[in-house]
Amino acid sequence: MKLLLTMLLLLTGAVFAEKKVVAPPDAAKGRPFSPAILSGGTLYVSGQTGADKKGNYAEKFEDEVKQTLDNVGEILKAGGFTFADLVAVQVYLTDMDNFQKMNGVYTSVIPEPRPSRTTVGVAKLVGKARIEITVTARK
Repeated sequence: MKLLLTMLLLLTGAVFAEKKVVAPPDAAKGRPFSPAILSGGTLYVSGQTGADKKGNYAEKFEDEVKQTLDNVGEILKAGGFTFADLVAVQVYLTDMDNFQKMNGVYTSVIPEPRPSRTTVGVAKLVGKARIEITVTARK
């Protein structure tokens, strides 16, 4: 019986330790990172910016925030998650004066109870991005 329990625990641990790449069907290929990794029932989403499918950024900051969250949402959906499953969010802004604008869009998309969140001001992000968001989700 003890051997059976030990084997069951080892097998269960191996299943939860598996890592699976999660990506929307139209995700760009050949990048040096995965859009997301699912491991042990937790989805870790790489930082997303507000670039649309053509690589363009909106002029209006609030539209860029919305596109960033849409990009995050596509990855969550590909992994079988929703914004309601978020447990942690990290937001990077190139201009902290945009904090309230970001918060306005963020609170219209992310449902209660909202996840823990860190917001950090940074000097520069990739390309023309003014915001980058990374999230962790768990069922």
